[in-house]
Amino acid sequence: MFLITNVRLLLVISLLASTTAGHASEDQLPSTERMTPPHARVLPMEVIEDPPPLPPMIDLTVEPDDLWQRMRNGFGMADLHSPLVANRQSWYLNRPDMLRRTFVERGGRYLHHIVVELEKRGMPTELALLPMVESAYNPLALSSARALGIWQFIPSTGKSYNLEQNWWVDERRDIIASTDAALNYLQTIYEMHGDWHLALASYNWGENAVARAIAKNQAKGLPTDYSSLTMPAETRYYVPKLQALKNIVAQPELFGFNLAAIPNEPYFETVLKPGRMDVAVAARLAEMSIEDFILLNPAYHRPVMNGHQAGPLVLPVGKVDTFNANLERHTAQDKPLSNWQTHTLKRGETLHKLAAQRGMDVTRLKQINGITARTKVGPGLNLLVPRPGSQASHEQISRALPKLPPEKSVAAKSKKPQKASSPTKKPAAKPAPKKTAKKTAKPTSKKTDKPQKKK
Repeated sequence: MFLITNVRLLLVISLLASTTAGHASEDQLPSTERMTPPHARVLPMEVIEDPPPLPPMIDLTVEPDDLWQRMRNGFGMADLHSPLVANRQSWYLNRPDMLRRTFVERGGRYLHHIVVELEKRGMPTELALLPMVESAYNPLALSSARALGIWQFIPSTGKSYNLEQNWWVDERRDIIASTDAALNYLQTIYEMHGDWHLALASYNWGENAVARAIAKNQAKGLPTDYSSLTMPAETRYYVPKLQALKNIVAQPELFGFNLAAIPNEPYFETVLKPGRMDVAVAARLAEMSIEDFILLNPAYHRPVMNGHQAGPLVLPVGKVDTFNANLERHTAQDKPLSNWQTHTLKRGETLHKLAAQRGMDVTRLKQINGITARTKVGPGLNLLVPRPGSQASHEQISRALPKLPPEKSVAAKSKKPQKASSPTKKPAAKPAPKKTAKKTAKPTSKKTDKPQKKK
């Protein structure tokens, strides 16, 4: 009984304490709120800020007007985050005029074609920026490793991917052929590694070298991603360069960089080459300068485009009708398409005497025919020379033609003595036309270690 009484007493005390606290809290309210019944009182309004707007939706069913936006829509490679990316980003942004000139003036000729070819293969479109890393979009670029063109193919890899290299032409410079070969090669090394960063390292360093670096890390229990491999300085900076360019193109306004728009439309078209034809004549019929014509047709390193050499002419879209109309008038007037002919050096005839007869400098005659100090000059040597009385501009075409890669030098040190070149060996001049058709099948052999290029 005593226990029950105490429990009741404690309950009464608790009730009184809570009532007193309630009155005390009400005493702290303003007088107007104390007079308002509790159930009618309005709680203070909480202000909630509007969420930031979502980025605009991209309608991938409609092609953008700007080629850069089309490229951004196809970005698909994993981003690389490293101090080297920031380093290269800073380097490019501190040279805005160079970057704009290279992107738009040079790259504008070729980017649409490259982006379209990447999309056909389902490849990441940021790979269209790779020629910026390789050659700054210069189709006449020539490296110390004898690599040529915007994709910088060395001779052996070019042969593996069916890029013709002969006396008349070097398709490592050809925009269409080299782009097709480069994307085929990139696909092959991506399938080999399953990683785009490693594929790009292989493109620069060689897939066998990358495979050895991966195996070395695996043996040590180390990671095998691009950033973890030990590689030459050039390869270590290679992917960061591409990533830096990708970042700038992705958000140029973020970096205060004015990236001029490039129309999302083809820059060039192709027309059939009507047999043997001079570079200068083709440029004149298209109403282009020789220099601009060569930038679209850089594979030809002789003043004549041989009629036996397969391949179309590449012309700006707006010049195709002009070329065809002028060609029709030219042929209707029975004018020659070539002002050059083959001349066989006779006994007692010298290069100086021949050059004087044809009204040109002997240095230009040697350049056009690829004659070096190692060339055996004597009777029977076939040479390209201007036709007698032709009005061809020898100096202009000689200056504009792509420079030939240097002959492969013989190493000073070797386990085996190198054979000296035979003094009686007939030098390579004009070759006989091949009767067999060019193979187009994808090669099965893999590329060996690619010599490191020095920019």
